[in-house]
Amino acid sequence: MRILGIDPGYAILGYGIVDFDNNHFKVIDYGAITTDKDQPMPERLKDLYSGISNIIDLYRPDMTAVEELFFNKNVKTAILVAQARGAVITAVTNKDIPLFEYTPLQIKQALVGYGRAEKNQVQQMVKVILNLDKVPKPDDVADALAVAVCHGNSYNASGVMRVNTSI
Repeated sequence: MRILGIDPGYAILGYGIVDFDNNHFKVIDYGAITTDKDQPMPERLKDLYSGISNIIDLYRPDMTAVEELFFNKNVKTAILVAQARGAVITAVTNKDIPLFEYTPLQIKQALVGYGRAEKNQVQQMVKVILNLDKVPKPDDVADALAVAVCHGNSYNASGVMRVNTSI
């Protein structure tokens, strides 16, 4: 099963492609789609949509896992990230790829075994689980790989997962 993991953002969107077979992960590719801060937001969203669409066309994932929006204090940032998530979700669903969403707590639990784990703990587990020489940078890329690993482990545990249709 090929999984596209995505950590949505409007300035930096992390992605990771992993194959998961017989409880083993193999990294195919990872990176970031970046947008220019001087571009109008609609253009940035178009770039994110196009970037994810191109990645899907290139790697043909069987499933996509996206980190759910975590809202803290900055409402403006949350709205902009929500718009970026919308561009990603639209790109994925337009390609008819099943979409799964995970909260930061679920991702931390799946990788570290503790839902309140620190970011660096999750990144180190990404490195270990995927047998990487170093933690991928920027952080958004490591987070995207963590989402993909979370989905592989979650999907494997249950055999079947329900697509979140509450979007």
